[in-house]
Amino acid sequence: MAMQHSLRSHLLPPETSSRFHLLPQTKHTTNTTSRLLIDNPFKKTAKLPDFPPLLISPATSPPAPVKLKPTHHHLNPLQKLAATMLDKIESSLVVPMEQNHPLPKPTDPSIQLSGNFGPVDECPVQIGLEVVGQIPSCLRGVYVRNGANPMFPPLGGHHLFDGDGMIHAVSIGSDNRVSYSCRYTKTNRLVQEAELGRSVFPKPIGELHGHSGLARLALFVARAEIGLVDATRGMGVANAGVVYFNGRLLAMSEDDLPYHVKIDGHGDLETIGRFRFDEQIDCPVIAHPKVDPTTGDLHTLSYNVLKKPHLKYLKFDTCGKKTRDVDITLEQPTMIHDFAITENFVVIPDQQMVFKLSEMIRGGSPVIYDREKMSRFGVLSKQDPTGSSINWVDVPDCFCFHLWNAWEEITEGGEPVIVVIGSCMNPPDTIFSESGEPTRIELTEIRLNLRTKESNRKVIVTGMNLEAGQVNQNFMSRKTRFVYLAIADPWPRCSGIAKIDLENGTVTEFKYGPGRFGGEPYFVPEGEGEDEGYVMGFVRDEERDDSEFLVVDASEMKQVAAVRLPERVPYGFHGTFISENQLKEQV
Repeated sequence: MAMQHSLRSHLLPPETSSRFHLLPQTKHTTNTTSRLLIDNPFKKTAKLPDFPPLLISPATSPPAPVKLKPTHHHLNPLQKLAATMLDKIESSLVVPMEQNHPLPKPTDPSIQLSGNFGPVDECPVQIGLEVVGQIPSCLRGVYVRNGANPMFPPLGGHHLFDGDGMIHAVSIGSDNRVSYSCRYTKTNRLVQEAELGRSVFPKPIGELHGHSGLARLALFVARAEIGLVDATRGMGVANAGVVYFNGRLLAMSEDDLPYHVKIDGHGDLETIGRFRFDEQIDCPVIAHPKVDPTTGDLHTLSYNVLKKPHLKYLKFDTCGKKTRDVDITLEQPTMIHDFAITENFVVIPDQQMVFKLSEMIRGGSPVIYDREKMSRFGVLSKQDPTGSSINWVDVPDCFCFHLWNAWEEITEGGEPVIVVIGSCMNPPDTIFSESGEPTRIELTEIRLNLRTKESNRKVIVTGMNLEAGQVNQNFMSRKTRFVYLAIADPWPRCSGIAKIDLENGTVTEFKYGPGRFGGEPYFVPEGEGEDEGYVMGFVRDEERDDSEFLVVDASEMKQVAAVRLPERVPYGFHGTFISENQLKEQV
């Protein structure tokens, strides 16, 4: 442990941490009140709405009550009458119901959309960006990062996960040539709301609480019945994950099918549409699929809140053909945000965050922490076509929102073991409710004995919240030594990047500096060594009001390049890197 603290205190020399602050503070013209135009399939333009001051600065007072726009464009007289009545019900009953009770911090928009968590405008491609240092030649391509960016101000509660998906892209060419753009992923939900000029789809976490949540659901069903909205085309926001697979960049959230987004030759982003894997599936998939580095196959999960068996495992080969579609029976619908793969197995967490829609009738949230449930991990063979061989191993009081890697081992006694590396979150419902307890997110090794069905856990790093990151993806599913994670302190901001040696628990830090915060570090390999490559991501200087794109040497954990960005980049979720060769292969 002494070595760990020594490494932390000596990693970032002053010249490295302050170098980028020496850039001249050029002014950028930004428009914080008017929104850019966004295309929709009806060949019309819809102006994005103004945000109230609440969503731009946390210091401002709450806005006046929102005057709802009518939602009865392009309807026949009977539909208009019905739509007007529903608007009246919403404004006179539902909105007051939502606004007349205090919101917990995780769904309070004055907190969730304050400061650099607030939304921004779309930004067309900006070229010729200023670079300090030298971007390595292996990084020719585009780094993209997904995030939640609500188009419309919330009327009631709003959770960070509720916002519309927006992808931020940094395109890197030769000779330090860099450009930036950001675009909404034009989901069917967003396109319909842009056409109506206001929010009508219910926010699954922020709004679906108690009786007001039931009222929101009833309103939405009624509007769908009169033809005002179409839920059959998807209700997802595509704001969480991104993956490049089989010639397509896919944007995902676990409430819908993925969306295909294409990057053009100038570095701009175009939504192609909802992607069913060539009509092979019609179910939502989670936002953390795994691309096996050995076979190139894509593995993913789909969970269903309403229908048994509640979970499905899917696999696609390198040509995009579905080769596995396996039902996995769960006793109750469970939030499964992430999973892991080994060389031969899929590792599926069945933990204590579950969905109970009946809780809304009692005035609560449908997403709850079930303290009576036993957390467990399922180990399923990749070759099992039916799911009959799945082994469940209990892991008491364990909740990992993200898993970083897993691999297979044989003990000295010949016991088959699956080793899982994840960040264990406590309390498990930290992201969804206000418990009052301090948040702990501990990097943990979980060992699952497949013969005895026993497990044990070991915390690898104590006293530090570590969330969002990855291992070298070329080593995924095999034993790894290093993992790169965001230092999630002060929660929920991220003050730096930690490189953790899983063999001895030492931590090498790269700190952003005072008032500077980032997000998930993304690892791009360069050589054959596990830590040969670079980690990259966005950083916001909250004191200088600047956003930057940083590149850090993954071996030495020292900054090699920084790019001044022309617009504010909000804190977001997950990213990926598409090489210049992959860009040429896009469908």
